[in-house]
Amino acid sequence: MATFKVSRIQTKPYDGQKPGTSGLRKKVKVFAQPHYLENFVQCTFNALTADRIKGKTLVVSGDGRYYSEEAIQIIIKMSAANGVKCVWVGQNTLLATPAVSAVIRERVGKDGSKASGAFILTASHNPGGPNEDFGIKYNMENGGPAPEGVTDKIYENTTTINEYLTAEDLPDVDISKVGTTSFSGPDGKFEVEVFDSTDTYVKLMKSIFDFEAIKKLLSCPKFTFCYDALHGVAGVYAKRIFVEELGANESSLLNCTPKKDFGGGHPDPNLTYAKELVQRMGLGKSNTEGEPPEFGAAADGDADRNMVLGKRFFVTPSDSVAIIAANAVEAIPYFSGGLKGVARSMPTSAALDVVAKALNLKFFEVPTGWKFFGNLMDAGLCSVCGEESFGTGSDHVREKDGIWAVLAWLSILGQKNKDKLNGENLVTVEDIVRQHWVTYGRHYYTRYDYENVDAGGAKELMANLVNLQSDLSEVNKIVKGVNSAVANVKSADEFQYTDPVDGSVSKHQGIRYLFEDGSRLVFRLSGTGSEGATVRVYIEQYENDSSKISRDSQEALKPLVDVALKLSKMQEFTGRSEPTVIT
Repeated sequence: MATFKVSRIQTKPYDGQKPGTSGLRKKVKVFAQPHYLENFVQCTFNALTADRIKGKTLVVSGDGRYYSEEAIQIIIKMSAANGVKCVWVGQNTLLATPAVSAVIRERVGKDGSKASGAFILTASHNPGGPNEDFGIKYNMENGGPAPEGVTDKIYENTTTINEYLTAEDLPDVDISKVGTTSFSGPDGKFEVEVFDSTDTYVKLMKSIFDFEAIKKLLSCPKFTFCYDALHGVAGVYAKRIFVEELGANESSLLNCTPKKDFGGGHPDPNLTYAKELVQRMGLGKSNTEGEPPEFGAAADGDADRNMVLGKRFFVTPSDSVAIIAANAVEAIPYFSGGLKGVARSMPTSAALDVVAKALNLKFFEVPTGWKFFGNLMDAGLCSVCGEESFGTGSDHVREKDGIWAVLAWLSILGQKNKDKLNGENLVTVEDIVRQHWVTYGRHYYTRYDYENVDAGGAKELMANLVNLQSDLSEVNKIVKGVNSAVANVKSADEFQYTDPVDGSVSKHQGIRYLFEDGSRLVFRLSGTGSEGATVRVYIEQYENDSSKISRDSQEALKPLVDVALKLSKMQEFTGRSEPTVIT
């Protein structure tokens, strides 16, 4: 058994190591600077109480992006030096973010112990490669992201750090093979266990969904299926679940070999970046060869986001979570006893609100960031939740879960078609969505993203929007000057959230303009990019007249889009005449 000793390495603070809503994300070249990653990891250890570290088990894995292999070896050595007893690593560095949450919550070690937390190495939907993005975040013992109290302490530590602990003489561990490697250090035995990336997660999914019912659907000749992992970690799970467990043809899978640079693509499951899937589903600009599949879905780099498509039909994430909630009890065994409640992020459309009211469910509107849902779930207040940014999930883990969302949709399709597999036309994705609109009304919705704009200009834009809110009569003059048919603004504010569980207050969570007819404009600066700033504009209009629910979304929303651009002075402050992405 190899031995190691603990070294204390002198260092100094780096500016800008403040974790955003999903950890710390920077360019690879930033993380590769001497001591940069080590500083952040040590500051995380120092922010956690000793009972979460000393003698405990930690998970260290991620989406396999560029720099992951080097980072894992660094964190293993630092874990040993900081008194961790065991590190669990997904084979080949790979664990989907929702699977990390499942491993923390469900997996039991050989000695009967469970993990107390995890370092997740991902920049989620951001590109990967030597000139692209890397990221790291810490998840707690409940499987969810560290709360603001912990991330604030981590950041505070990064401003004063002067040394970190590591086991320099600990040899690198082979993470390509399943097995356990043992070492001896000052605190006794230290182990690194490499395990199969999919086992725990697949077992959990089989306890939630009726795999036999989904298998029947996938085996129906009339039902065709396509899944695009965008060369992210979801590919490992797609092969195991959709092909090996559910019997789908391997030809149903697109880009399901994980790559460090995501094949040179942008692993963000939306209509802009999932080009191959969009084309195959009949939504591309050119004609599709042959008939598109009945159902298509995509994942982002770490498999926590999802996009759902029908044949020539896009399902907005806001509609998706509302439809899952409306059908969960009938279609998904895990929810057969009823839903505890539902929740959405503030910028997400109010489609879920309408379902909650109709079904008499508890409802919560929270800031952007999955950790806010986690508090509600831990308190037993929420079963299903979602974000407009292609994130959907439930209380089975404490992260959004892209593959769970796909299985939920397949379950709903299976339930709607259980008596139609041998003859009649199938109920399609589009049928389900349009029937939902007839029942609950339609929330026309779009999001404009202006990526990598000058941070100073973006802050001025937001400050101007706040200042405008002091005089709604002036705001309504601007609105009517753009389009007299647009309703008046009845109220405007900066969203602030008081957590009903722990009483914590989150301020400055987005700027809202609320109109008399229920329409909304929301403006946010996003914390998920690695450089510059991203301004997001959310535009929503509710329509419950069934004769008006089939309009083109962009056409229906154009008057509100024009108002949003005028109110925000988007081009003046950012220099942009067009958004980077429209979803």
